[in-house]
Amino acid sequence: MYSTSSVGSFHTLLQDFTLEGMMMRYSRFVPRLYNFCLSLGMEPGKIMPSRAFCSDESQGFPIILIAKQFGTFPFNHGVVGGGVATDRHGPHASHGKDLVIIQASHVGYDPETRQFGSYRRNQTADCHQGSNCGKLTDVMSWYRDEYDFACDNIFLEPVQQAGHQISINNLLLQTDREDGLILALDQLIAHDSTGNPMLIRALSTARRYQTTPDLVARIGDSWPTETRRPIGRMLTADLFSFRRSRLGESEQQSHLEHNLINPMPWILTDAAPALAAAQVHTQVEFDRTYRTLNKEKGYQHRNLLFIAGLNIDISPREDQIFPLTKFIPWAAYVQTTDGDHRILEQQELYDALMASDSENPHKIDLEEAIAVMEQTKEVSISFDFRESPGD
Repeated sequence: MYSTSSVGSFHTLLQDFTLEGMMMRYSRFVPRLYNFCLSLGMEPGKIMPSRAFCSDESQGFPIILIAKQFGTFPFNHGVVGGGVATDRHGPHASHGKDLVIIQASHVGYDPETRQFGSYRRNQTADCHQGSNCGKLTDVMSWYRDEYDFACDNIFLEPVQQAGHQISINNLLLQTDREDGLILALDQLIAHDSTGNPMLIRALSTARRYQTTPDLVARIGDSWPTETRRPIGRMLTADLFSFRRSRLGESEQQSHLEHNLINPMPWILTDAAPALAAAQVHTQVEFDRTYRTLNKEKGYQHRNLLFIAGLNIDISPREDQIFPLTKFIPWAAYVQTTDGDHRILEQQELYDALMASDSENPHKIDLEEAIAVMEQTKEVSISFDFRESPGD
């Protein structure tokens, strides 16, 4: 069972993940990445790229560009939601001389509403907007329901002569639950000199308490004076955590959920929850994955680049085939044949990519490559090996 006893440290989780000024079109990012690989000593025509993307069709355009710039279809390192299948390191290592892994969580963006997490599905009957990344949204839904319940069932009572009081649903007072939103009750309920909660009334489905001076100060003039009202979004991330005994229905979903459960309060209360979730997932996946690379025998004494970032899928117009996908780099792990290895943090990685040429002389013409295959003389496949020599 995974649980969160304190999530206070997670409020700084995203503070160094810069978005503004770090974004680049995929059509510029991938050739720069290729040329950066060459600057690390990798050999043209001998690089095997691998992508750890979500299975969403919106990730197809980046994959096409990777194939065009690297001259080969990338190996698949990805699991649902953009996680990295670390058990595929060995097979990847055997498929090329020099090796690249690109990990990216993704999030949709609707330029008309300026909302993250939304994406137009042109292949649907009515070209409707859908969630993106859908798997991240699906994982977050249980937690969002728990949070919404708490927001609607914790009441700020009108200010009385006796002071400020708060009513809390009985379910939310059960801190020993295996599953659910767990309130930081010491920050909500005042205690007397003996350490006991200052209970005012025991209601049929709730308890009313004297509240803490800290909560009163936080809410300030927003505290109701005439009619009780739900605490709503004033239930901030440091006032609760989540506990869940079973994460997801499958191993892959459990992995994604495990990455998000601790910072989930900060994700749900962020101005753009889908974007925050994708950022957190990218950070956790980079940290987790890079620690597995030097343990893989196939990667030892090899040129290897592992780069992680965020794919932003700009919702396509109805007349567009592909989205205008942009990439925001986060971090990279560089390893060379002589055993040297280092981490590039976001600004250093961005500068290295921007210093690399956005034109790639080794890129392939996909239409021409397909035409060559179509025009190549037919190869006859024989199944004679099934016959025994004596026949």
